[in-house]
Amino acid sequence: MKRVLCLPLTPLVLLTCIFTSSHAATFEVRNQCPYTVWAASVPIGGGKQLDQGQSWTIDVPAGTKQARIWARTKCSFDGAGNGRCETGDCNGLLNCQAFGAPPNTLAEYALNQFNNLDFFDISLVDGFNVPMDFSPVSGQCRGIRCTADINGQCPNELKAPGGCNNPCTVFKTDQYCCNSGQCSATDYSRFFKQRCPDAYSYPKDDQTSTFTCPAGTNYRVTFCP
Repeated sequence: MKRVLCLPLTPLVLLTCIFTSSHAATFEVRNQCPYTVWAASVPIGGGKQLDQGQSWTIDVPAGTKQARIWARTKCSFDGAGNGRCETGDCNGLLNCQAFGAPPNTLAEYALNQFNNLDFFDISLVDGFNVPMDFSPVSGQCRGIRCTADINGQCPNELKAPGGCNNPCTVFKTDQYCCNSGQCSATDYSRFFKQRCPDAYSYPKDDQTSTFTCPAGTNYRVTFCP
């Protein structure tokens, strides 16, 4: 839980500080891959190199939404934090300010939303690069994971250096991208769903892929669990 320093002013000010603190969340990002990854987190966090066994803690304010955490692979950065990654690259920056380039496995979340719930998911809508577990470390709600060998089993037409693309990235058609808001499962989305039932396999895969926890829950994102 994020700590907030509250000065002993009026009872109302103190109460406001306590309430704000109680709905923030801590995210521990852990690398258990047998190789280095460069974790990325937006809009809070930026990026950090994680060697095998290392972790990174991010304090995220209540109300944060449209947020995601992902792993970048085979990166090279200079002393100023400029460079390039094979997967998940975010405009060549170590400290990400924008979403990463496909393919990348995504941990997505929005904190303290409808009914004071956090909403979270693992998404393969931008493809897959690294196995992932996304789990609460407080409260009674369940975690989710995607640990199949999707890179090794990837259909030839979706293969990419270091990962497996979602068909929207490759074909860019409404059938796969749902640009009109209307689309359904395809053979390609079923390839992802069969291997990672918890994860989003295409943009309209909401019913089986969105999970909730009470606001104030803390989380862990693990690469290669």
